[in-house]
Amino acid sequence: MNKYTKAAFTYAAIVTLGGFVFGLDAAVISGTLKYIAIEFALDDMQIGNVVSAPALGVLIALVVTGVICEAFGRKKTLILIALLYIVSAITSAIAPSYETLVAARFLGGLAFTSLSLASMYIGEIAPSDQRGKLVSMNQIMIVVGLTTAYFSNYMLVNIADGESSWLNEQGLWRWMLAMEIVPALIWGILLTFIPESPRWFMSKNREQQARASLAKLMPTEKIDSEISAIKESIENDKPSEDDGSIWQQIKQLTSAKFRLAILVGVIFAAVQPLTGVNPILFYAPLVFEQTGIGTNAAFAQSLIIGVVSFVFTALAIVLVDRIGRRPLVNGGLIASVVCLMMCVTAFYQASYTLEQDDVIQLTSTTEITAEQLAPLLNQTFDSDTEFKDAAIAAMGKSVFRAHSSEIIQSVISINAMLVLFGVIGFIAAFHLSIGPIMWVVFSEIVPTQIRGVAIPMFAFISSTISYFMQKFFPWQLKHMGSGDIFLSYAIAGIVGLYLLYRYLPETKNCSIEQVEALLAAKAKG
Repeated sequence: MNKYTKAAFTYAAIVTLGGFVFGLDAAVISGTLKYIAIEFALDDMQIGNVVSAPALGVLIALVVTGVICEAFGRKKTLILIALLYIVSAITSAIAPSYETLVAARFLGGLAFTSLSLASMYIGEIAPSDQRGKLVSMNQIMIVVGLTTAYFSNYMLVNIADGESSWLNEQGLWRWMLAMEIVPALIWGILLTFIPESPRWFMSKNREQQARASLAKLMPTEKIDSEISAIKESIENDKPSEDDGSIWQQIKQLTSAKFRLAILVGVIFAAVQPLTGVNPILFYAPLVFEQTGIGTNAAFAQSLIIGVVSFVFTALAIVLVDRIGRRPLVNGGLIASVVCLMMCVTAFYQASYTLEQDDVIQLTSTTEITAEQLAPLLNQTFDSDTEFKDAAIAAMGKSVFRAHSSEIIQSVISINAMLVLFGVIGFIAAFHLSIGPIMWVVFSEIVPTQIRGVAIPMFAFISSTISYFMQKFFPWQLKHMGSGDIFLSYAIAGIVGLYLLYRYLPETKNCSIEQVEALLAAKAKG
């Protein structure tokens, strides 16, 4: 690896630290939900609001991110995003109320555009033969952040369980959220050392500064040809009657020569969240508690999600430039559907029965009384929704919420290993395919002249869907049940497999300009 490739890797690594902060922010909330719900007396929709607040924030941020990064550059926009993360993390940890917590996490959501912007930036500085690996670094940093969050949550839960612990359950969730502050600070400082995108400089007719940036990324003798290629790409895409402003970029989204690129981007942006990865990741302990394994075991199994996510994302980075995008996407979606159906099967076969021994166990270890459990005794329920409705009617919502893990653990009969293998298998398949490769494809299929609008637009679509899935997951869990939820994810995977198999081109080892020509030719054909 020469010094220029090392430089590209270094700059990409710095930018993708934002992915680490995102992953930490996204997953750490999963461990706080039980404690926040009790402290602030939250209902299902309010819990969904806490989890989905960042996704709502990113919807607003994505509307203006394209304008900001085109006007001020990729680097300055990334630094602004880092500052938003810092403020959000501090405010979340000290939030005195439910409303303040939602507002603080909403502010952090404004920073989630770092994912699309990092993809854009890396795609513009990376050598074509390394672009897949470098853009995929964004995804691996996300899963490193996820894994770190699961480990820190598990560690803090065990500290709080200690007999002489300095940490009690009332303050536990605040410490979980505070874990984000230091990495956000470090990221903001390191961003001051990266160069601005040479393609952005060229789009602003600042060739001298573009050359200075390129000098950090390639040998001097290659700069002239790279400048010429960028100029040609910009000139080919710029309408003669306009200056290529952001508003012209929006108009160009409907252009015939960009139609296939936009179609592929929209399909990918919708399919990725519809397969259910964010609810599974953001509510991981809650998902595992539905199998009756208990709170501590649920946190422990969440660690497996983090480790598997890291391993398979790393594998995707190794394979994406060797095997190509299409084989990994198609194979990953097939595996995802199979694994999701394993979860569907397990939950559809589950039953819920409270026996006398369970009553004795629950009354001795919790605040629940035998009178509250009496209406449920020796009844068998075929679905989790039926049982939860009956349990809430018998003992009240607050009591059931406080002890739901212990109650479900006592009454459920389920093939928990089938759910565990199904969830872990799905996470592995996702991070080997549509997880990291979505951002690779975004960075490759969009021509320079519209990428400031198109990539944020794709991220907006993905984030909109993700927002609603996160917001309504607790409500769905109560009204639909686990089996139906996983079935909806599997159906989305099947539809996505068909569409991406049909429309997704192979872009391995192609420059941005070559991909543009490939898509234009395919659209005409």
